[in-house]
Amino acid sequence: YDFDPFTQEEIEILRRFLSYGGFLLADDALGQPGYGFDRSLNRELKRLFPEKELRRLPTGHAALRSYYLLRRIGGMRIVHPYLEGISVGSATPVIYCHNDLGGAWERDRLGNWLNPCTPGGEEQRRDAFHLGINLILYAMTENYKEDLIHVPFIRRRLSR
Repeated sequence: YDFDPFTQEEIEILRRFLSYGGFLLADDALGQPGYGFDRSLNRELKRLFPEKELRRLPTGHAALRSYYLLRRIGGMRIVHPYLEGISVGSATPVIYCHNDLGGAWERDRLGNWLNPCTPGGEEQRRDAFHLGINLILYAMTENYKEDLIHVPFIRRRLSR
């Protein structure tokens, strides 16, 4: 599952998109660090942001608490119990999950799950959905989601 290098024009367009509020979620369906998709993605990220590197997101990162307060990273399989990202300023426009989120979400036409989640079963699948919701909210709101956890406190203060 290697993919071809991006053209220089594609790199410049993607860099501009990510530098001005865009978001890229990379989800590795194979979960094999150093091979295939992982190798190709790392190659292109080095071209996109040569001065940056993927780093493990801290447990307090806004993407892990933008709606659900996540303690575990779900997916079809658990390759890494954490997410990685590239930060630009105070934002993290690139987040990388090695655990195959899409595989955990995939259903057939009748609504049956296509893939088992191992080793954690349905709890692991639920964690994958919760992470997906958090990532959507993070992508839409960037750093504002750090304030979301404080909304009840802010509402109480405003009602005084």
